[in-house]
Amino acid sequence: MTPYVRALQRFLAEQAGLAFDANKFYLAESQLAPLARERGHISVDALIAELQMGHDSSLSQQALEAMTTHETFFFRDRVVFDQFRNTMLPELLGSRAEARRLRIWSAACSTGQEPYSLAMVLDDESRKLQGWNIEILASDLSNQAINVAKAGIYTQFEVQRGLPIAYLLRYFQRAEQSWSLTEHIKARVNFRAVNLIHDISRLGNFDVIFARNVLMYLDAPSRLQVMKAMVKALAPGGYLVLGATESISGAGRDVHPLAFQASIGVKSPLISRQP
Repeated sequence: MTPYVRALQRFLAEQAGLAFDANKFYLAESQLAPLARERGHISVDALIAELQMGHDSSLSQQALEAMTTHETFFFRDRVVFDQFRNTMLPELLGSRAEARRLRIWSAACSTGQEPYSLAMVLDDESRKLQGWNIEILASDLSNQAINVAKAGIYTQFEVQRGLPIAYLLRYFQRAEQSWSLTEHIKARVNFRAVNLIHDISRLGNFDVIFARNVLMYLDAPSRLQVMKAMVKALAPGGYLVLGATESISGAGRDVHPLAFQASIGVKSPLISRQP
């Protein structure tokens, strides 16, 4: 392993808790090469050397964005959204009936397809939600992805990936060669840039946390740290939703699998103590 590979591993772990396979440095070279050229470097090694100096926070952010994955699409893993509509939402409407307030967090939201999918489901269920205060917070490490998500404009290819035709016609408007989300769906989602290995307690508590296909990219210590922080941010009776290949087994004794779904957990509700 070369010093530059070790330096890149250290940079990614320290900055975002990202795991990096040294055997796949060739992939990192292809991802970082455009940034290296932009900075006037003749090689990716020279870019990594500049990153090591740590003098330019904007460069560090650009390198992180180049190294992160933004694969996503509308209603990805459709069964999860069916469970949100048919199981999680009815349970929460019952348990939160007094407060009539729900907070949902889409962590690592990429370019916005996941939180907007949730917003469309909630809009579809609007009759049941009259008088409720519902907040969807969507976050990602990438400022670039957040800006794309805020714009709410998607290509023909992007809307064809998972989006039901009825939702396309109801919630999108044709914009030249693209499709633009209607303003009332965009207004349902609040986007913020968030680094998950930083203190997320400032975000408050949530009734549902979608953290799908994000923990798998973290190194073991960061994965445990983020999992514990998310469980702490999850309100009693709330749901933690991970990716289809991930498991809530490391979430602790207070979080139990939902209906034999290893990737979805429900936090134990508060038990009132009798005097």
